[in-house]
Amino acid sequence: MKRIFSTSSHRKIALTGYFSLLIFMPLWLLVINPTSALPPILSLILFTLPLLFPLKGLIQGNPYTYAWSNFIVMIYFLHSLTTLWVSASDLIWASLELLFASMMFISGTYYAKYRGQELGLSIRKKKENEN
Repeated sequence: MKRIFSTSSHRKIALTGYFSLLIFMPLWLLVINPTSALPPILSLILFTLPLLFPLKGLIQGNPYTYAWSNFIVMIYFLHSLTTLWVSASDLIWASLELLFASMMFISGTYYAKYRGQELGLSIRKKKENEN
């Protein structure tokens, strides 16, 4: 099957989604539409701190980091879908969060797959080497 985007394009798209989330989430939750339900510091911790864990590996282009960071992105994916379901007033902001999370998830997955193949990494090979 022919690829639409190159490995480097997937990486750029994933990083765009990642840094967009990293900037957008605190901006949305603290400036654009602050909520009285959570203290501002708790909002920052809950919605920004998880994004900082894969920062180093994403910048270095580590395919393993791109793969496991998708678990973190699911937080934002689910948050956006929940917000779309329950709050019509946040339609635009939740849609942007969904867009950024989807960019990171889809392109991060493809980057991890294709870059891993380029480097000769696979789960099968790793298992065989352990035995």
